[in-house]
Amino acid sequence: MPREATISRRTKETDIALSLRLEGEGASKISTTVAFLDHMLALFSRHGFFDLDVSAKGDTEVDFHHLVEDVGICLGEAFRKSLGNMTGIARYAFASVPMIESLADVSVDVSARPHLVFHCPLKSDKVGSFDVELVEEFLRAFSQSSGTCIHVNVPYGSNAHHTIEAVFKALARAMADAVRIDPRVKGVPSTKGVLG
Repeated sequence: MPREATISRRTKETDIALSLRLEGEGASKISTTVAFLDHMLALFSRHGFFDLDVSAKGDTEVDFHHLVEDVGICLGEAFRKSLGNMTGIARYAFASVPMIESLADVSVDVSARPHLVFHCPLKSDKVGSFDVELVEEFLRAFSQSSGTCIHVNVPYGSNAHHTIEAVFKALARAMADAVRIDPRVKGVPSTKGVLG
């Protein structure tokens, strides 16, 4: 049975439709009206081998904050729904990804205990028209709605675009490893017998 989910979210600020398939081929169709976010989601899909479709619009005439955060919420909800009771998943994973002069290390625990640690010094305020502070907002929303503990550490990097791209690629690789089915895991991967 495929692990997949479709999520819809409509508020006074945003209108989002998102579908996710965990055992995918890295295919994506992304349209959020925020070009840099589209780029990050497409490479997240490709490097995690997730199939991901996102159609989103929002009050970007105000700024990108609401749309970016709500897409993070929807992506997290899709992961949580796709995973069901999380039986048999690997749960923990780590990925380290270089992007030219930048290096991003991302550790995840898919445990229904959300938390974000974000150590990512960025030397620019914007990449094009995208406020780089929204990366942390996206990841916090994703962490909370997916129930994932995420630690992001960027020890060095001078180009904000490269650094953020490395973070999204590392997150993709870590999430792919964490949600994979490990045949050695019987039930949920916790000595408590439940996750959360």
